[in-house]
Amino acid sequence: MLGLQYAAVAYVRNPVGMFVEELRRELHPSHTHADAHITILPPRPLMGSEERAIERLQEICAATQAFDISMGDVESFVPATPTVFIRVAYGAYRMRELHDQFNVDGLEFCEPWPYMPHLTVVKADTESEAQQVLKTARRRWENFKEGRRIRIDSVTFVKGSGERWVDVAPLPLGEVRLVER
Repeated sequence: MLGLQYAAVAYVRNPVGMFVEELRRELHPSHTHADAHITILPPRPLMGSEERAIERLQEICAATQAFDISMGDVESFVPATPTVFIRVAYGAYRMRELHDQFNVDGLEFCEPWPYMPHLTVVKADTESEAQQVLKTARRRWENFKEGRRIRIDSVTFVKGSGERWVDVAPLPLGEVRLVER
């Protein structure tokens, strides 16, 4: 069991997010605890105080304007991990830039995998289950008629352990704060 970890995510609360949550409920009902999100900063231990980490993230978010991304194809990380996901196509570089800006100071961490922006559909228990989910998810995604664009206008700093995470701080993008004199 890992200890307390921290991450930064962008929740997806539009038709794409609803599609993923409904598909997850159908295909892997035991793992429906997480709202649809794109991880910007994967889970890691915190080196320093939570307050300082929030301050640093607020500074970065305030200086970053909201932006759009577009979702691409359904893929999987098999055989590395039995995860099925929708790849970020258009705007992925913006997600990578934000990841790199966040991965500093007390949030810096040597991640085991290269960062790749994506929206997880299912983290399956086995490779064969992931292969089945992949087939179904691809077919359903091909028939998805809503727009595939997502507006990234806020980030949420979260903490947790294992499968349970709680929101620590919502961080709007592009909000310049006035300094009192």
